[in-house]
Parts: sequence; structure tokens; C-alpha cells
Amino acid sequence: MDKFKCPSFFKCGGKEKVTASSENFHVGETDENQDRGNWSKKSDYLLSMVGYAVGLGNVWRFPYLTYNNGGGAFLIPYAIMLALAGLPLFFLECSLGQFASLGPVSVWRLLPLFQGVGITMVLISIFVTIYYNVIIAYSLYYMFASFQSELPWKNCSYWADENCSRSPIVTHCNISTLSGESIQVNKSVVDINPLNCINGSEIYQPGQLPSEQYWNKVALQRSSGMDETGVIVWYLALCLLLAWLIVGAALFKGIKSSGKVVYFTALFPYVVLLILLVRGATLEGALKGISYYIGAQSNFTKLKEAEVWKDAATQIFYSLSVAWGGLVALSSYNKFNNNCFLDAILVCLINCFTSVFAGFAIFSILGHMAHISGKEVAQVVKSGFDLAFIAYPEALAQLPGGPFWSILFFFMLLTLGLDSQFASIETITTTIQDLFPKVMKKMRVPITLGCCLVLFLLGLVCVTQAGIYWVHLIDHFCAGWGILIAAILEIIGIIWIYGGNRFIEDIEMMIGAKRWIFWLWWRACWFVITPLLLIAILIWSLVKFHRPNYAKIPYPDWGVALGWCMIIFCIIWIPIMAVIKIIQAEGNIFQRIVSCCRPASNWGPYLERHRGERYKDMVDPKKETDHEIPTVSGSRKPE
Repeated sequence: MDKFKCPSFFKCGGKEKVTASSENFHVGETDENQDRGNWSKKSDYLLSMVGYAVGLGNVWRFPYLTYNNGGGAFLIPYAIMLALAGLPLFFLECSLGQFASLGPVSVWRLLPLFQGVGITMVLISIFVTIYYNVIIAYSLYYMFASFQSELPWKNCSYWADENCSRSPIVTHCNISTLSGESIQVNKSVVDINPLNCINGSEIYQPGQLPSEQYWNKVALQRSSGMDETGVIVWYLALCLLLAWLIVGAALFKGIKSSGKVVYFTALFPYVVLLILLVRGATLEGALKGISYYIGAQSNFTKLKEAEVWKDAATQIFYSLSVAWGGLVALSSYNKFNNNCFLDAILVCLINCFTSVFAGFAIFSILGHMAHISGKEVAQVVKSGFDLAFIAYPEALAQLPGGPFWSILFFFMLLTLGLDSQFASIETITTTIQDLFPKVMKKMRVPITLGCCLVLFLLGLVCVTQAGIYWVHLIDHFCAGWGILIAAILEIIGIIWIYGGNRFIEDIEMMIGAKRWIFWLWWRACWFVITPLLLIAILIWSLVKFHRPNYAKIPYPDWGVALGWCMIIFCIIWIPIMAVIKIIQAEGNIFQRIVSCCRPASNWGPYLERHRGERYKDMVDPKKETDHEIPTVSGSRKPE
């Protein structure tokens, strides 16, 4: 077979096998794969997967969606979407990474035409990693700010303005003129003049909570919009640096070190959620909050609304972290015969249980907040940043021993974010390892720390006074359509082009043969149901697109254009790589396309002893083979 000279960026393997040594300390002597290494224990992998899947969205988005979409009734579409979309994709990606022992880019040796899908996944993970660590920095700042006898946002302090109040404030009222007429004036006019409001004429509006003004004026020092960048908020920059130092320290040995750290970061949030739930359940108004969340307020008529089903599908899709590349990367370090089917079921169920469980802890304390403020629960419930850094801190400030509960809560957010971040960085380093294996064996530590340093520098714009606008912009554009497009192409490429039956045979090489009825459900989902659902969500998202805004402040045209440029930069590699592969192939245009839709000659199990009869002619995956492009006369035919 003729050899093509390919750019170094696209090389997918080295040529030598290096055993565990001092220069390759991320590989253990007992590891099955001495080139890439394996998880030290099965529990390391499972906790890493749980930590990756269970993130901030389980705490600050799912409870709000449940409350907003019919309470307990929302669990019905949520469970259905788990079965139809979430679990099939999760199982597919775990199987894919484990079978080939390759990361999200190199694993596309199974379908070279679609290698750009893997690049898209990694690029989106990089963008999200930049702003995700900024959220971790926010949590660190609030945790440090809580080490005081009284939480700084408990009362309106020197940083507050005249709108800071837990009670409604008077904005306008009527006064009597000398002629006896009644006119409406701004309350500030009354305050600076010897005038009096006519009783009963006051016009009220809700005041801004101390926690809200603290978030905007102190923590963020938020500017008036994205156009006003302002200065770097130094204490947020230091917290961001600390967050990256923690990530770098946890990953300096790859999965060998991160696999130990997750025993704490993945399990500690459950301890805190349990403590918060027990504490919340003892407070007045807790039952009212929980009833709003999932009990007496269940509204099954909501199930008739398409928006509810869309929210359920979207939440499942993003909560499980499918199509980000992380599941493939983490699973690539499994031993070949690991039961990835049971792993996928277990992790998905734990993820969903965590979302439901977190809702009880959140709403019990929000119910107490509503009770003591004399408001309805609906008036204090928020989502996202507003829940994590305004509503919940406000509720904690009203509790006896508020600083303790605040430290506990933000430390929980810190650990929830960190283990998701570990997996995202491991996705990047795994991709580099697959492309430059010999370099990574010798220089894993400096390369890992170098990645953290570069991402820290790129994240500095997110800790300026306009930083929150940048965080929201990246989240709005990069964490949406790009992932949906990658997921749709992933399942179409693997199931419809590579071959669903062939892929099932690959899985059975790892977990053993199963009866045909076992695969009936998976075939139905992979071939039809899951791709149709993903396409429907993508179309819905595009139809419902709206210009981003934060705190009702619209983004400038250049900001929206920049957002489109970011997502286009991520997905444009899909057609670019397809064109590159076709150019590198042989024959006429039809033959080139056909050859690029066949597995490369070095596709298959990484280790020779696992290849069996089906892959006995496979080229060693560590050797360069036509840039992973088979010739038209390749021996393996499509189904």
C-alpha cells in the first residue's frame, strides 16, 4: 500500500512500544496496555465518569426545570428521554472508546471521512473548559468570602445603592401642588424636597436583594455591557489561577492521579447535599418548597406541551456530557473486556438520581426563604447563576450559622465543577497523546501544565468587569448547536455508515455475545429513534434562536458575530477534514469517497491479543498507515 506523507498534526501513532518507566510514569507495570496505560481500579473509572456526568447543571438547572415544567410530572418525559436519547449515546461512546483504546479524534479511524467530528468535540470542550473554570473561580471567591462571622451579602453594606432592599421600595408617589392638584413624581424628588406623598398613592417595585447587588457590584464588578471591558478583577483572576493550579496538580500523572482525586471530588457533593437536605427539612417552609418542586404542585397537563419534552431531552443530553469527547477519552483507558454496558447503565442512573436528589436540597431551603420573606416560592426560585450566586446565598444568609452553610455549599460547587473539569482536560491531553504518543510519554507533566497555563491566559477575559458577558456568550453559542451537530453525525457515521451490526459485533468482542433480543432496543434507538430526536432538538433550537443577553442587557452586534465565529470555527473542521481525507485517497472521486467511508487498515482493538479472527489482518495501530486512509482495495468491506 502506497504511503502518504501527512502533516505532523494529523499523525496518529508512534512506532515503538515503551514499557512503564520513570519517563512514562502514567503507565503502571500491571497495566494491560503498556503504551497508554489503564485505570488502576474499576472504581477510579466509575467515579471519574460520575464526576464528569454530574456537574453544576444537576444542581442549578434540573431543579428549576422540574419546578417550571409540571413538578413531578416532568420526571416522565425526563425518564423517557433518558431511555431514548441519553443512554443509547452514552453506551455508544463508552463502547467506542474502550474498543479502540483511542481518544475522540483518533478513534475515527473507523470512519476517516468523519474525523472532523472528533476535532469538533475537542475544540468545543476547549472553549467550554475556558469558561467552566471561571465558574469554579466564582465558587472559590464566594467560599473564601464566607470565612467571616457574618456573610458579607447578609445586609446592604457600603457597596449597595438605594435600590438594595429585601422589601418592595417606593419608586413614585403622588403629591399635592399649591393649586390642590395631584401629580405623580419620582420618590427621589420627595426625599430631597420638603414634600410628602399622599397616603395610598405610593407605587412599589421589588427591591434588589443584598446578595444580588453583592454579586454584581462586588464579586463581578460588572460593567454596563460587553462593550465596556473594564479592568481585570484581580481577586477573580487569583481564584482562576488557583482553580487551574488545582486542575494541573490533579492531572499531572493523567488518570493515575486524577483517578485518586475523584474519590473525594465525586463523593463529597453527595455528603453536602445530604447535609443540606437534612438541615433544610428542619426549617419552617421547607415542605412548601418541596411541594412546589415535585409534590402537590405536579401538573400533568404540562405533558401536552412540546416545550416540556424539549427541555427534558435537552437536559438529559447535556447532563450526561455526551458528544463532548470526554466519555470516549475516559473509556479509552479501560481494559478491553470491561463490561461497559453495565457501567453506562450505572452512571446514567446515578446522574439522574443526583439531579432529583439535589432538587430536594435546593427547594427545601428556598421554601424556608420564601416563608420568612412572606413570598411565594415562585417568587424566589431562580436558575443558573442566579440560583447559585444570588438566591441560594440569600437563603443561606438567613440561616443561623450562615457562614458555615455557605462554605459547605460553595465547596460543594467547587468539587462538582472540578471533576467535570478533570475529564475535559483529560480529553485534550488524550487527544495530544494519540497524535504525539512518544512526546507525551516523555513530557506529560509539562504538556499538561502548559495546557492549563494557556487556558488560564485565555480565560482572563472572563474575569474582567465584562467577564460574565463573555462567559454567557461562550455558553450560549459553543455549548449548544455544535454538540448537537457532532452527536448527530457521530451516530449517523457509526450506525448508518460504519454499520450498526458491525458495531454490535465489536461490542460483543468486549462483553461477550448476547441474544438478539438484547440488542433489539439498542438497534431501534441507534438506527432510528435517537438520531431523529437529536435532529428534532437541533431544528427546534435553531427555530427558537434568540440573540443572547445577560440581565436584560443585549449583546452588541460584534459580540453576536464573535459568537457565531466561535461555533463556526468548531464545526468547520468537519467538512475540512472530509475534504483532506478525500484528497489523500486514491482513485476517482467516487472511489475516494467510498474508501474514506471504510475503516482504516489500523482500525480495531489496540492490542493484538484482543483482535481475534475479525481483526487478524489489522495493521498495528502504532504504525503510520496512509494517514488512516485505506485504499479502494482495502480488505474490509462495508456491510
